[in-house]
Amino acid sequence: MSIYLDYAATTPVHPDVVACMTDAFLNDFGNPSSTYQLGRDVRHKIESCRRTIAETLNAKAEDIIFTSSGTEANTTALLETAERLQSKGRHIISSQVEHSSVYQCMHRLEEQGFDVTYLDLDPDGHISLDDFQAALREDTIIVSIMHGNNELGSLQPIEEVGKICQERGIFFHTDTVQTYMKVPIDVEALHIDALALSAHKIHGPKGIGFLYYRDSKQNFKSYLPGGGQEHGKRASTESYPLIAGLTKAVDLAKDNLAERMEKLRSLRQYFLDGAEARGLNFQINGPKQAELANILNIYWPGHPSDQTLIKCDLQDVYLSAGSACSAGSLEPSRVLVNLYGEEDDRIRQSLRLSFDPHTSQAELDQVLDLLASFDS
Repeated sequence: MSIYLDYAATTPVHPDVVACMTDAFLNDFGNPSSTYQLGRDVRHKIESCRRTIAETLNAKAEDIIFTSSGTEANTTALLETAERLQSKGRHIISSQVEHSSVYQCMHRLEEQGFDVTYLDLDPDGHISLDDFQAALREDTIIVSIMHGNNELGSLQPIEEVGKICQERGIFFHTDTVQTYMKVPIDVEALHIDALALSAHKIHGPKGIGFLYYRDSKQNFKSYLPGGGQEHGKRASTESYPLIAGLTKAVDLAKDNLAERMEKLRSLRQYFLDGAEARGLNFQINGPKQAELANILNIYWPGHPSDQTLIKCDLQDVYLSAGSACSAGSLEPSRVLVNLYGEEDDRIRQSLRLSFDPHTSQAELDQVLDLLASFDS
C-alpha cells in the first residue's frame, strides 16, 4: 500500500466533496448568467457559496472572486493592483521565497519598470520586521509577503506587516494557499487587502480557487475580456460544480481547525522522535518548533535528495524535495538557497514531508524504517 506524505503539494479529494460535485454536475447544469429559473437557481447557489467562504475570513461576500487557481488569484491581484496604483508609485516589497506565481509576477512587473525589493529570511525562515521597515519608501504601493512558506512551514509576521501597511496606506497582499483552513485568518484583524486560495490544498478539486480583494466594487476591474461574470470582475462562465466542491471542502474543514492542527503537531513530533530513536541524523531546516504544523523540511547529510526520492518512489512512498510547482526543474530550491547559500550541502540533501490528519503513526513508522534501511 502506498504512503503519501506530500499533502503540501496537493490533497486527495474528500469523498463528500466528490458526491457534492457529482450532484451539481447532474442537477445544476444551468448557466448562472441565464435569466430563466434554471440559471437563476445556480446563481443563487453560487452566491450562497460566496457567503460561506467570506464568513471564514471575516470578509464581505462581494469581495470573494472565484478563480481557476491560487496562481491566477495571486497573479491577478498583483498585476491589477500595480496597474491601478502606478500613478502613486512604482515600488513593491516582496520576499526571495515567494511561491513561483508571485515571484515570477514580480519579475514581470520589474520588466514593466517597477522597482521590487526582495526581503531575505533569517535561519528560522522568517523575514525581519526591521528589514521590512527599512525597505519602505514614499513610493511603495504594494507589499506581498506569503503567510506560510510552502517548503519550510514557517509563518510570517503578517499581522505586524499588515498593520504597518494599513497605517501607511500601502496595499497588502498575502498568499494563503498553504495556511487557509490550517491557521485562523481574519482579513480585518490581519489588515489584509488581498489573498489567494486553491481548493486542492484542502481536499477540494483542482481547477478552482478564489481571490479575496478588499472593496473590489470600487477597486477592481475585470482583467479578462468577455462577459460580465463574477459581478463584472472575471469573465468566463462560472463552474458551479467546482465552486460547490470548494465550498464543501471548506465546510468540512472549518469546524475542527484546532483539533486538526493539534493532530498535525503530534504527527510531526512523532516522526522526529522516531527518527532520533532510529539514529537517523536529521536536522530541521527552518523553524525548529511547529508553526505551519503539517510541513517538515529536513536535512539528511550524505543522502542526495534525488536519490532518496527515487528509492522511496520504488517502495510507493511519496515525499518531495520542495515545491511541486518546481517539478522537473534542476534548479535548487530558492528557499534553501536563501537560507544557506548555493554551496551548502543542505540544498541537495533535504526532504520535505507534509502530513494530513489522516496520516497514521503506523505509516510514519514504515517510512522511518524505510529511510533507516538506506543507511544499512
